[in-house]
Amino acid sequence: MKRNKKVTLGIVLALLVVAGISLVIFTQLRTPSTNEAANSTMSSQSSTQESSLPSSSSASSESSQESTEDSEPPEENPYEGTFELPIENASGYASIDLPIKEQADEDAETQETLSPGEAFQILQEDGDWWEVDYEGNQGWVEHRYAFINLPDVIPSAAYDNTNTYSSHYRSSGIDIPEVTNTSLYDSKTYNERLGEEEFIVPVLYTTAKKIYEAQSQALEYDETLLIYETFRPHSAQEKVYEQLSELADENDTVKAGADTPPWELFWFIDEGVSNHQEGFAIDVSLAQIEEQDTEFYGDYSVDVVKDYTEYQMPTPMHELSSDSTVFTSPVTAIDPDAWREAQLRPEMNQPALVLQEYFVNAGMTPLASEWWHFNDLEARDQVEDHESDGDFTLQETRNSEP
Repeated sequence: MKRNKKVTLGIVLALLVVAGISLVIFTQLRTPSTNEAANSTMSSQSSTQESSLPSSSSASSESSQESTEDSEPPEENPYEGTFELPIENASGYASIDLPIKEQADEDAETQETLSPGEAFQILQEDGDWWEVDYEGNQGWVEHRYAFINLPDVIPSAAYDNTNTYSSHYRSSGIDIPEVTNTSLYDSKTYNERLGEEEFIVPVLYTTAKKIYEAQSQALEYDETLLIYETFRPHSAQEKVYEQLSELADENDTVKAGADTPPWELFWFIDEGVSNHQEGFAIDVSLAQIEEQDTEFYGDYSVDVVKDYTEYQMPTPMHELSSDSTVFTSPVTAIDPDAWREAQLRPEMNQPALVLQEYFVNAGMTPLASEWWHFNDLEARDQVEDHESDGDFTLQETRNSEP
């Protein structure tokens, strides 16, 4: 009996010991250590901080988005008007002694008279008049007697005035002494509107509109006008005439090509004042466009020709001989329709005929003796009472962004 009580007491004590040990273990499991608590707190703080800041991938994404927005090209905005860029702020030039009036009225008081070749900036147009800025002063000029710089308003075209740095003039393929491969005059400068060096290529305002029409036709077929020369100083032309005349007297081949009936020397280079000095003539070729880039000038965009390949034409530019003639015999240059009855030479190839079509459609007339030369007889009639003698050079522009 006593033995049984002792056994029962032992079992109870054992159970109490096991229960105590279990309670200690359970308490330890429920109470983390100091390090674990600290780590848990830091982890919680870190998690809170991360949740309050954008993740690295999110920040990178937003940065990339902002960068993309910053680098997006500006929206194209072609100018809708007479040219590719407005005439406002373009360069103009007096072709004669040009009166500047206080108002757009020929009876208004004359403030000053610009000398031939003097540059000004065009401010606005009002009928037959331009308001201009000259030396910080403003006034009005009749624009029919004024030149406008083609690159300022038709930047898409290709310009290469070889006479300003290395003349192409030859006759029957023979170099002309003191002319071929020489600079005949200086007419290239920094163009503020375009932001680069560019040739000065002026023509009468009426003629400029027709040249733009021809360029617009060419662009439709991925072609461009390659403009070699418009205005030419009379001194340069006189030099070419004198040197070619001397060469023809000495060289039978040159004589046969440039000064033998039905063609005479003046058909290729005039001793007197020509259409180039008066501002309504252009020497131009045609080229296939290889590359164009969109350029922005002030508020407007223009697709500008950056690379091109000139077509094979009947002769090289400025070959002064019968090899360059358009028709089998001379045709008066002052009749707008006489050339239509003339017989084409078989050497007039397809590119030359396409070039002629562009200019005829634009209202200009081909010159019988040179496939590259076209005249604007409408402009000629407008300035007949006050023609330029071309006794000046043009070496500056006065323009700014449109």
